[in-house]
This record gives sequence, structure tokens and C-alpha cells, in this order.
Amino acid sequence: MTLRAIPLIAIAFILYNVMALTGVEFGHCISTAEKACANSYLFAVPMPNGSGARWVFNWGDLLIIVTLLMLFVELLKSTYTSTSSLVDHALSMLLMIACLVEFILVPKAATSVFFIILFATVIDVIAGYTIGIRVAKRDVSFGGGDS
Repeated sequence: MTLRAIPLIAIAFILYNVMALTGVEFGHCISTAEKACANSYLFAVPMPNGSGARWVFNWGDLLIIVTLLMLFVELLKSTYTSTSSLVDHALSMLLMIACLVEFILVPKAATSVFFIILFATVIDVIAGYTIGIRVAKRDVSFGGGDS
């Protein structure tokens, strides 16, 4: 088994769990005190519209971007047909089940950020099998009648 067989969305899953265990807040801070919200976001950019509004980039936003990047790589990996891709699909299914169980049973996982990670694993599983079947069908086609 090669490293290519390991689903990369597991990185986002592990990062979320590590961050949740260390006390990172994944939602937007609703306190009006600036010091109370200082640990809930990475940076804030003042908007030039004159209203004093700020665009706040928090830890959950970063984790969603990491998840989307990993999902993109997983979709690229699903276009290969090899033994490691079969293992990758099976491990992706196990990861999806683990995410679903954690989302249902663990209170710290009941956030929209974790739901997006769960949804990315669902897309990975469905797209992985669908693309894998399509690519395998193309690789096995003999003669020219059907497409």
C-alpha cells in the first residue's frame, strides 16, 4: 500500500479534532468586546465601505479551505485505476462513516465546519466510485459500439 491510498480529507478530520480538543472556537465570536474575540479568529481586515465593518477570517474558514483543497486532490486521485485506488475508496468510505458517527455523537463536532468536512467526505466517496467506474469502463472498452 502506498501513501496515495490514504484519503487526504483525513488531514482535515484530524486537524478539526486536534483544534476542537485544544479549545479553538469555530464559529464567529458574538461578543462585543474586542479582547473576548481575539482568540477566535486569525485576522480581520477593515472594509473600505466606511461603515467600520471588518472581514473576519477565523479558524473554521481556514479548515474549510484546507478541506476543499484536499477534496480537489482526492477527485484527481480518483481518476487513476490501480490497486491503491481501491484501497483509497475503501478508506474514504471508512472515513465518511467515522465523520458521520462523530457528527451525530460528539457535541464538539456539532458545528457547521464539521458538517462541511462530513459533506466533503460524502462527495469524495460518491465521486470516487462514480469516476472510478467511469474510468474503468473507458479502460476496458473493446471495439467501438457503445460509449
